Amino acid sequence: MSAEGSQSLAAPRGRPSHLLVPARTKTALALLYDEGLENAYDVRLKLTKEVLTIQKQDVVCIGGAPPGANHRTVTLRRQPVGGLGLSIKGGAEHGVPVVISKIFKDQAADQTEMLFIGDAVLQVNGINVENATHEEVVHLLRNAGDDVTITVEYLREAPSFLKLPLGSPGPSSDHSSRASSPLFDSGLHLNGHCSHTAPSSPSSPIANEPKYEKRWLDTLSVPLSMARISRYKAGTEKLRSSALEVLALDGASTGVLQFSTAQDCADWLRSISTNISDLTLQHMKMANKCCSPCDQVVHMGWVNERLQGADNSQNFRPKFLALRGSSFYIFGAPPVSTLDWGRAERAYNLCEVLFKVHKFWLSDNYWLQANLYLGLQDFDCEDPRSYCFSVLANHWKSHIFSVELGSELAVWEKAFQRATFMEVQRTGSKTYLCSWQGETLCFTVDFALGFTCFDGKTKNVLWRFKFSQLKGSSDDGKTRVKLLFQNLDTKQIETKELEFQDLTAVLHCIHSFIAAKVASLDPVFMDSQSMARRYLCSS
Repeated sequence: MSAEGSQSLAAPRGRPSHLLVPARTKTALALLYDEGLENAYDVRLKLTKEVLTIQKQDVVCIGGAPPGANHRTVTLRRQPVGGLGLSIKGGAEHGVPVVISKIFKDQAADQTEMLFIGDAVLQVNGINVENATHEEVVHLLRNAGDDVTITVEYLREAPSFLKLPLGSPGPSSDHSSRASSPLFDSGLHLNGHCSHTAPSSPSSPIANEPKYEKRWLDTLSVPLSMARISRYKAGTEKLRSSALEVLALDGASTGVLQFSTAQDCADWLRSISTNISDLTLQHMKMANKCCSPCDQVVHMGWVNERLQGADNSQNFRPKFLALRGSSFYIFGAPPVSTLDWGRAERAYNLCEVLFKVHKFWLSDNYWLQANLYLGLQDFDCEDPRSYCFSVLANHWKSHIFSVELGSELAVWEKAFQRATFMEVQRTGSKTYLCSWQGETLCFTVDFALGFTCFDGKTKNVLWRFKFSQLKGSSDDGKTRVKLLFQNLDTKQIETKELEFQDLTAVLHCIHSFIAAKVASLDPVFMDSQSMARRYLCSS
């Protein structure tokens, strides 16, 4: 793997190197896995700040007049020492064509400058071998005489099980021929049946013939703006091993990208996620320029929502969440226009939802804690979706979401805290209809005054308590709640029992206002968890 762009700075003393900011631009080799055919092909990935490009190797004409087709016909002069100077793999019995797997430096095949590792052999001396077995092609090449004319075409999607080298051809360290097998190289660099007793003139390109070169060519570019990443098989909890998929807003997909190690996969996951987040932030800033100060987008991004099937089975569906103004939105697709904001699947008032991070195991190792929370290291957990959070809404409705990285989980937690705090300060108070001792009353949660219960008709205040006077509460899980307040004069606990039509909305509102009140008195309180994480990463 190689990285492009600005080089990373050396890790500060005592800090693991993998805690550094992921590279925004990089390249690497990977496998493109076809889940339908259960096969994989070698590709090269090129990441920029805005696009992830998939490249495949191909042979291109760099000089001369290219023929009409992609086929190349080359005549090899068999040499007394070195033979044809190539080896082959594959065969019809394995569902793949015979391909050139080795080219030996300075020998016949190499001297033509028209043959490449990965070329599929289509014809030998005019005989079609596209559906021939490995043994048949080996026999034909070894008995084709001194001058062998072969027609080839580069196999862009060579199955990975052929294990073809991706680098430039070079001398082989093993000049012995294995037993002929579709998965092993059959060496045609031996003498074979050559009638020459003196050295023959080597195969060489003709001046007017086209010249070819193997290059990495762009085959697919996936824009990262509003794109999403998944390491799981679609709709399931099955985690792909060292693999991920990137899906663009327009539906384009990279396919399943398989990496050589779990660490490589994690590095690419973080780098791609970072670029997606940066682009999403740019989109938010542009959208906020057209919005009033009370309707700003605080955060948005992709998650996966856990859905319960009729048979109690669980599956996940991608959802796009947004925190904007007074509302928490759930979309099936990102809102890219003003009208899209009115097409949310769900919209909840921020003061009436409760954000909850699902707990997961942490060891006493502080570096490991930081790694886990920031998504820099994996760990074994019973929950296959390690980074989850819940949003508890009205009428006991609960949404469970998961994200790919611990750092994303931390961002969502901080964003909910900030958005809720801003909404509480903007709103100032919320009033709900309730019943108390058989009478219909109004219950107000006020950022400045605390709790107030008053008669809706006469506006007479029946009782009022500060937030600090609330010492406990209990509810029946349906409509009734008991609030325990401490009288400032008598120090006695007074119980106030109320009944609400939507009890969850009221309880969540109380939680939001108290949290905002505490944060306003001590701003460090609201930011304590993120401060602790920053400390872990900077000490």
